[in-house]
Order: sequence, then C-alpha cells, then structure tokens
Amino acid sequence: MASAISANKAELLAIANAVASEKMIDKSIVIEAMEEAIQKSARNRYGAENDIRAKLDPQTGDLTLWRVVEVVEEVEDYFKQVDLKQAQKLQDGASVGDFIVDPLPPVDLGRIDAQSAKQVIFQKVRDAERERQFEEFKDRADEVITGVIKSVEFGHVIVNLGRAEGVIRRDQQIPREAARVGERVRALITKVERNNRGPQIFLSRAAPDFMRKLFAQEVPEIYDGIIEIKAAARDPGSRAKIGVISHDSSIDPVGACVGMKGSRVQAVVQELQGEKIDIIPWSDDIATFVVNALQPATVARVVLDEEEGRIEVVVPDDQLSLAIGRRGQNVRLASQLTGHQIDIMTEEEASEKRSKEFAERSKMFEEELDVDETLSQLLVAEGFAELEEVAYVPLEELAAIEGFDEELAEELQNRAKEALERQEEGHRETRRELGVEDALADMPHLSEAMLVVLGKGGIKTLDDLADLATDELIAKKREAPRRRNNSDGPPVRRPQREQDKGGVLGEFGLTEEQGNEIIMAARAHWFEDEDDAAPAAAEATTQEAANADSDQ
Repeated sequence: MASAISANKAELLAIANAVASEKMIDKSIVIEAMEEAIQKSARNRYGAENDIRAKLDPQTGDLTLWRVVEVVEEVEDYFKQVDLKQAQKLQDGASVGDFIVDPLPPVDLGRIDAQSAKQVIFQKVRDAERERQFEEFKDRADEVITGVIKSVEFGHVIVNLGRAEGVIRRDQQIPREAARVGERVRALITKVERNNRGPQIFLSRAAPDFMRKLFAQEVPEIYDGIIEIKAAARDPGSRAKIGVISHDSSIDPVGACVGMKGSRVQAVVQELQGEKIDIIPWSDDIATFVVNALQPATVARVVLDEEEGRIEVVVPDDQLSLAIGRRGQNVRLASQLTGHQIDIMTEEEASEKRSKEFAERSKMFEEELDVDETLSQLLVAEGFAELEEVAYVPLEELAAIEGFDEELAEELQNRAKEALERQEEGHRETRRELGVEDALADMPHLSEAMLVVLGKGGIKTLDDLADLATDELIAKKREAPRRRNNSDGPPVRRPQREQDKGGVLGEFGLTEEQGNEIIMAARAHWFEDEDDAAPAAAEATTQEAANADSDQ
C-alpha cells in the first residue's frame, strides 16, 4: 500500500479497484480513504495548520491538491488567510470574506509519510468493511446459518461465517458437544450488535427456536405454514418437546413431523446430537394440552388454578416416576411447553390433600358461622371455600341447596357478614398496633388484612407506599416447584431465589390495574403539596417586591 502514494495514476486506480474487490466494499470508499491519506501526508509537508484538500478522479486517476484560504483585509493567520491583492491573483473577482482555492503542487511523499498514509487507508477500509458486515447481518436474527469453526476461546466457539465471524457462547452450546476447529456447524443467529471492533453476531445451538427452524427445513408443511409449531421446550442435548397443530384437517401434524419411518425427525435429532424429541398435538384446552405434554405418562385428573397460574396433575402411583422424569426433566419441559407451573401428585396424595382441605374448611365454617358439623360439611361439599362466598352469593343460590330454605340461607349470610366484620375489626386493631397510618385505609382496593401485611413489611405511611413500584406491591411470588428424588422420599423444594419473592401483597391476587390505582392514590398528596407550594411562593415573591419598592 506504500506504493499507492507514489504510484502513477493508473496504479492508484488499480489499487483502489483491487482493495474494493477484495474487501467487498464500494470503490468510492477506497478512493475517499486515499484522498484522506494524501491530505494527511500533505499537511505534514506544508504544515498541519493548513486546510488542505485532495481530490482523486475515480475515472482518470488525476490527483488535485489545494488549500482553502479566507480573503481578509489584514492577514493574521498566514496559513488560513490571504489579503485581497493576493487573492485576486488566485481568483478573479475575489472579495473580502470569500473562501478561495490556492492550488498546491503535488508532493513527493517519503517513506514515513507513505507509511502513515497506508495506516489511514487501512483504517478507513476496515471501518467500511465492519459497517458492511453489520448492514449485511443486522436483519438476519432468527435465521439459521452455516459456518466453519475457526477457534475455541475460553469455552466460546468462534465461527467463520464467510464475510464475518459469530460466537456461540458456552451457555448456548449443546452440552457435551465437541467443537473441532475446521468443522462445519449450523446455528441460529439470536442477536446482532454494533461494536467498535465490528459487528457482534451471537449464535445459539441450544435455543428452542433453533429446533423450530430445523423442523421448518425438514418438514415442508411447516415451511409452507400448513403445520405450525405453537410451543417448544428444550433440555439441550438431552430431550425436547414441541406442540404442533395443523391448519389442514386432512394432515396429521405429528405424523408429518415424524416423517416416513421417522426420517424427518431423525434428521433434526442427528443435528441436535441425539436429543430425544417428543412431538405433541397442541390444544387450545389447557387441560388437554397438559395431558399431552406429560406423555408418555398417563394422567388421571387435571385441576386448574387459573388465578395462581398453577396446574395440579393427578397420576396413578405407578406413573409418578414416569410423569416426573429423570431429575424432573419431563415435568419441567411440560411446564415450559404449557407456560404453567405443574405439580405432580399421586391419587393417594390428592386424596389426602382433598381430605385435609375439606376438614379445614368445615372447621372454619363451623367456628365462624356457629353451625354444627353436618351443616358446615354440606357447605364445603357444595363448593364453598371462603366466608365471602357465603356472604355475597345470591340468596336463591344458597337456598337452592338440598335441605336449605330461604330463612336458613338468609341467616347463614348474616352470620357470614358478621364474621367478616369481626375479622376486619381484628385486622384493624392489629394494623394500628403496627403503626400503620389511617390514611392508608382510604386507599382503593386495600383491605385491613392487606394493611396488616403492609405494616409487617415496614410500609406504614403514604410516602412508604408511594415509593413502591407496582410490581413491588402486587407481583405474585413464584413458588418453588415440587421435585422428587429417584427414591420414594418426600417431595423437596429448591431454595427460594431473590427474584421469586414477589410483591408485598402478592398473595392477595390484585391486578396490575388495581396496583397502579393504589400507587397513584398514594402519590396524590405529593402533587397537592406542589400545588399548595406554588401560591405560597408567588405570594412571597410579591411581598419581597413590595418591600423593595417601599425601601426605594
């Protein structure tokens, strides 16, 4: 490149063409880099204070060199200014205030200047190449690409993608998969970021979307949109589940994905290093989908808790280990696939749980409503679980229970309301003992029971409440999932992580809209204080002005 500066014009154009072709960038960028390099070298010769410009004709290779000077009456800076008399010699009709061109003779650049010019050109070309790489890959996220493994650095695999390089980080690789330099590898582009050292292209072989894309390549019906993969979950290198649905009733989605003698699914399995894939019919009915997702285990019963986003699945005793899977893998993948937390229990455990809940609710009704055991059990058997349900259910619905009449139903509702009032009063006393301000009781959607929880959490004033974010107030706690060892020991739970703790009132099931209303109501006094402060400040300013006038 050093010869580029001292070369004749034909050689300059040849070099520009060769660099543009090799780096796959626009020739004009190389020409511009050469001009910038010549300008820099010329300044070293004529003085860095000069505003020197260079122009290289991309067609003929002719080089023009000049400096820009300002026409002034009296010269103060001889590098950038010229007087009117001298200016008119350079350009006819020049006047004070004009900027004119002062042609310069070509310079014979020495070895040092040529080396400096070479660095400028290389830097400019390198920047253009990086920009071209970013523009090429920036819109290719979620695309499967093939490359050659270039190196393995600190466990991260560097992949040559032809015109750029990508990286498969350690956590995005398939476990126990050997990465050998020179081997071809397929991966999913997950993200492309601009970086000073060039575009950062992040690849993944562990993402569920990588498996989706592989199926789209192997199954024409998925590529054409006839079959859709609605959900996917992976334990990379071990096992995966996909939920599929067909938009054409004549095509079996599972069979199409499996292929003749398993040819289609086996092609994906081989690419994923033997990862076993369960292909499951997707269903709008969450209970049906959960049953399918837990295959190959047989499910006896599914109980949905939509409010908590949890699902209890009851399985026969001999199906428990199969439903949970090795190290909880089967139930974990089923949870990811369905988007719900799944608790697995046997018929015996489910029966014990129901019996315990039945006894607890019966006891509660018996004590709070002051009724006998038979009546309390009858209420529980009819599906009543809380005092609020008894107090506020339509009277005719309560009276319709066998053995009840309207008079008994009305009496039960009155007793339920009285019990709720007693509970509310008890919570009120506890709340005041905790030092929670009465002002918090005026906030929307907050009951005395909630105020007690707030007080125990150290939230006792409007400012304490106003300082919370909505999530900190209402986010539900994500309970640790049940797990079992391979033995017949009791279920164990993992330690609660910090991000699982949820909001202060997470147990009460408040909606995000309600949470926002509570927070905004708590902050209302901040704006009232500002409104009160504004007239006071204006009055003080007026008084100061009046005092100043009187002093004068």
